[in-house]
Amino acid sequence: MDYDLDKLTTPCYLIDLGLLKKNLDVLQDVQNRTRCKILLAQKGYAAWSTYDLCNRYLAGTAGSSLHEAKLSAEYFKGEVHLCAPAYRNDDMDEYIRIVDHIVFNSLTQWARFKEKVTSAPKKIECGLRINPMHSEVKTKIYDPCAPGSRLGITVEQFDAGALDGISGLHFHTLCELNADSLARTLTVVEKQFGKTIKQMDWINFGGGHHITRDDYDVNLLCKLITDFYQRYPNLKTIYLEPGEAIALNTGILVASVLDIVHNEFDIAILDTSASAHMPDVLEMPYRPTIIGAGQPNEKAHTYRLAGPTCLAGDVIGDYSFDAPLKIGDKLVFDDMAHYTMVKNTMFNGINLPDIVLYDPDTDDYKLQRRFTYEDFKSRLS
Repeated sequence: MDYDLDKLTTPCYLIDLGLLKKNLDVLQDVQNRTRCKILLAQKGYAAWSTYDLCNRYLAGTAGSSLHEAKLSAEYFKGEVHLCAPAYRNDDMDEYIRIVDHIVFNSLTQWARFKEKVTSAPKKIECGLRINPMHSEVKTKIYDPCAPGSRLGITVEQFDAGALDGISGLHFHTLCELNADSLARTLTVVEKQFGKTIKQMDWINFGGGHHITRDDYDVNLLCKLITDFYQRYPNLKTIYLEPGEAIALNTGILVASVLDIVHNEFDIAILDTSASAHMPDVLEMPYRPTIIGAGQPNEKAHTYRLAGPTCLAGDVIGDYSFDAPLKIGDKLVFDDMAHYTMVKNTMFNGINLPDIVLYDPDTDDYKLQRRFTYEDFKSRLS
């Protein structure tokens, strides 16, 4: 997609509503083919100004905190699911007013809050998070099944006698993976917890399913879900809660060159930061794609791209270009809608990028949010 960069002030996140709808169409097709329900995992994408669109396709949201649950209740008409490593006593009353499903990460948490949740004025579906200790994720920091993980109940710690009031199970073992990873995970989950699944009304396969990626095996996913329903006819609902798959390849981050310096090689300082605006570049780590740029030395002119913060390691990566970069040039980072806005910071007082919604049907660029000094100041005291 060619965007009119002259209409954008940098730095700027742009969400393409047409591309978002394309992803939602894929997810709707999976729901139609399998009768599963797909939830928006807000940990990966929480641009609430697009929730009206998402709400037309998805069954609800998955949150991991009180703020995510409240955001969902305010802007998303659908089921509100909650799953977190632990809950605070002083948040539970508000959770009970908001959510439809609560998943407990441990049997001690379930015992602690069981009476309060089960005696709530409205019925809340309660579940337990299980951990099959089957690792498919290669990057350890993102592997919920890594040795020593705090996430979920292992089969050794699971107490089948503590299920009174529990109607569902939840597992989350994947990250940016294809359906074959889910297939292997399901084999282990059923071996360890199959008897318990037969007692449940619902099960949540978690997130990490890269369903909208071009090479994702949607047919295999649908077969896995429909076959699971056939093996467990007691189940009323199978849930999936992708975050990244909803926003995958739907947005860009546009930045400008502020300065060019030389220290052994050419370094372009941008008005966007790896540390503050795209933290997964350092945390994952990974090298984001820049439209029109190549690998180092692939094209005629190579630069190290770096951010404007005082962090020495605020480096995005090395890229090459057909022509020399100039101060004021705009660069377009691809696939920047997920795990950017939800994780960015105002470290060093660096302002957050604008958020712009682009509608390809009308060629309209809507400035949804511009951040200011007051946003920085209000976070501190």
